Amino acid sequence: MYISLTNSPPDAAETRAPRGIRTVSSTVVTLGLVSLLTDISSESVSAVLPLYVTGMLGLSTIAFGLLDGLYQGVSALVRIAGGYTSDRLGRPKWVAFSGYAVAAAARVGLLFASSFAALSVVLTADRIGKGIRTAPRDALIAASSDPQNRGAAFGVHRMLDNIGAAIGPLLAFVILWLIPDGYDVVFAVSLSCAVIGLLILGVLVPNVRTRPEAPERAARRRDRRDAWTTLRRGPFRRVLAAAGILGIVTIGDGFVYLALQGRNDFAAQWFPLLYVGTNVAFLALAVPLGRLADRVGRARVFVAGHVGLLAAYVVAALAIDDLVATLLCLAFLGAFYAATDGVLAALAADLTTPETRATGIAAAQTVVAVSRFGSAALFGVLWFAVGRETALVIAALVLAGAVVGAAIALRPVIRKAAS
Repeated sequence: MYISLTNSPPDAAETRAPRGIRTVSSTVVTLGLVSLLTDISSESVSAVLPLYVTGMLGLSTIAFGLLDGLYQGVSALVRIAGGYTSDRLGRPKWVAFSGYAVAAAARVGLLFASSFAALSVVLTADRIGKGIRTAPRDALIAASSDPQNRGAAFGVHRMLDNIGAAIGPLLAFVILWLIPDGYDVVFAVSLSCAVIGLLILGVLVPNVRTRPEAPERAARRRDRRDAWTTLRRGPFRRVLAAAGILGIVTIGDGFVYLALQGRNDFAAQWFPLLYVGTNVAFLALAVPLGRLADRVGRARVFVAGHVGLLAAYVVAALAIDDLVATLLCLAFLGAFYAATDGVLAALAADLTTPETRATGIAAAQTVVAVSRFGSAALFGVLWFAVGRETALVIAALVLAGAVVGAAIALRPVIRKAAS
């Protein structure tokens, strides 16, 4: 892969990469480094959270389901606001910076939180920060990328992001191996990484503008109307519907890992490394599947990615050999994220204008976050009521139907991309 050393958005025809070469701007790479450090911070916490909540604090799976739902979905409260503010100001970097700053401040709270209520407040603040930053950051990536190669650009960013997501759990594992019950050390390291990432964003990422310096008042009003009209248009509305259908049956990874832990010794002994395995698969597949989405259509790859999630549920529910079951689950989960995370952002960017792009991306991500919040909370209750294997089988069956429904909803989008 060729990586450009220019920060300018490659909108002009002369900056377009020659055939067969994928061009990724240095802005995308730098944002990837920021996300790498931020994911070391957040995923080191995520890797120990299930054990910390259910083991160290002695809370139930229902409590973990609620906390996991907060971790997955509370960012939805501010995602659209963050995207809309970015579009209004035309300065996505500084809106994203504020979100990273809020999340970094929340890391301080982890050093002191030791109850369900305190953890709820800290995780809520952390996810609000994520909600503020995500759409403006993705709008920066889209604005700094050739439209023909957006899937690859998001793939490169997600690859770097998930290198951090793999390092974070590994770091947490090493810390807990050296210092049993050393959760405070994990939280302190998490805070340090978040602060370093914030500094890199503030100093090294250029302030790419997504609107003119001084737009007229009428243009401002038109942009505000366009932002909401975009969400109501046929193709984009279908993307939102499909994302919601699939999100409501996407349970948190923590439940899959707890299922593996409860069934076999390998997963129990190496629990934090389960997150590493998933993210290694994610980073290995992010660029190839991003390029595939550029070629065959992003909507098609987005739907197909959920087949990998379905496979992960089935493997976690069945009595398969310990190591084989664990590795298959991690590979399928990694493939799912590689085929959906950046691909959905690229798909949303395709269906919006530069002036409304952050709002559109935020809307798609909000639908996913809200639906996953509901899914995590409901699955925690389902697990408590019917048991581990039965709950996973039910989730797999419902997801299979949702994949079919999403494919039907996105059929016009898929056909248009193929034409």
